[in-house]
Amino acid sequence: QVQLVESGGGLVQPGGSLTLSCAASGSIFNTYRRAWFRQAPGKQRALVAQILNGGTPYYRDSVKGRFTISGDNAKNTVTLQMNGLKPEDTAVYYCSYNDLAGREFWGQGTQVTVSS
Repeated sequence: QVQLVESGGGLVQPGGSLTLSCAASGSIFNTYRRAWFRQAPGKQRALVAQILNGGTPYYRDSVKGRFTISGDNAKNTVTLQMNGLKPEDTAVYYCSYNDLAGREFWGQGTQVTVSS
């Protein structure tokens, strides 16, 4: 059974930093896309950043220059470094993987709260 497990969420003051990590367990082969989504209360889940094998990372406009996504193919992990956090970044963050077999996997989510 495949599982994605996120870690690193928490409470941080505006301007602070957090690092989210996602690790996969189970049989996922040929992962070609690793991504982070977030869902704020009352809003739809939205793509924050994604990285494709050999591709240029994508970021939503509101996080460009503040967030950095990185992936480790050997360990099948993905990390989201978040700097300059703002209250509007508050949300539950989810990691998601896609493999070449057409499967999509999701983590359980980790809460990020930016507040003074």
